Amino acid sequence: MALRSSSSLPPRLIGLLSILLLYLTTTSLAIRVGVVIKPSPNLPVFREAPAFRNGDECGSEDQKHIHVAMTLDANYIRGTMAAVLSILQHSTCPENLSFYFLSAHSEADLFSAIKSTFPYLNFKIYRFDSNLVHGKISKSIRQALDQPLNYARIYLADIIPPNVGRVIYLDSDIVVVDDIAKLWDVDMEDKVVAAPEYCHANFTQYFTDDFWSDPEFSKTFHGRNPCYFNTGVMVMDVDKWRKGEYTQKVEEWMAVQKNKRIYHLGSLPPFLLVLAGNIKAVDHRWNQHGLGGDNFKGKCRNLHPGPISLLHWSGKGKPWLRLDSRKPCNIDHLWKPYDLYRSSKQSLEE
Repeated sequence: MALRSSSSLPPRLIGLLSILLLYLTTTSLAIRVGVVIKPSPNLPVFREAPAFRNGDECGSEDQKHIHVAMTLDANYIRGTMAAVLSILQHSTCPENLSFYFLSAHSEADLFSAIKSTFPYLNFKIYRFDSNLVHGKISKSIRQALDQPLNYARIYLADIIPPNVGRVIYLDSDIVVVDDIAKLWDVDMEDKVVAAPEYCHANFTQYFTDDFWSDPEFSKTFHGRNPCYFNTGVMVMDVDKWRKGEYTQKVEEWMAVQKNKRIYHLGSLPPFLLVLAGNIKAVDHRWNQHGLGGDNFKGKCRNLHPGPISLLHWSGKGKPWLRLDSRKPCNIDHLWKPYDLYRSSKQSLEE
């Protein structure tokens, strides 16, 4: 910006413009060299992630646009940042990714946090109205499972843009160590949801004796071969979800639960009641779940045998909390390289 001569502008105004120019110059320089701006006193501070660009083989962004949805919460934002970094880092065409974040809190603070950490990320934040689940949530075995945002995935199809036909939903306590395009490309075979299935799990344990002893409820899975699947990693055909009114179907089971306790685990069981035995099974490599231990003590667990594309710290134990407490599990060190959190000690050192 060029300043006019003192003959045409008052000295006081020239002085103010000079200060403004100096401020703009030093501010833009600070952003370029990666100085972290703390977006809110209520949120952690994160380092700026590197820029990830498409290779020549990616072609046009419109040829293959991948849509990813996640929730965004102050208590889990450190996990979300690590998850996003892992997805970008292992993606062949990272610029073809669009992220949709669902939040129940201030969009401005969270937008600033994401934008300052991932300046080149294509994303939007959508407000999740907690009133949608007011009076519908039943107390579960762990308080974290009772938070309204935990139920946002049920309403995902009604929140994201209507022109989005397919989306990958991911929990915040994951890291992806493979190209997410491989998960996106799954042939859903006319199913509404695709996810890894675990048919060796004891399916009956997800529902109470009152459920199984009720002659009407026990017919729910008639004609299906129901298997457990984890709703923290799902490919969703949101067009079919909308047309089939699956949100209402899940809500109906939540209403039943309010009158008669038929399950203990938050938002998972109503998904199972509606969809178990009728999803497209995906390779187990796409959800190495349970790494956070059980829902009570969060004890350390080992990896399941087989190849891995996605690590999932479902359960009570979260890797960032265990690392901060200096009592990490061995598996938590696989999450640490994706942690962008800037501690107060690191800030002072820099």
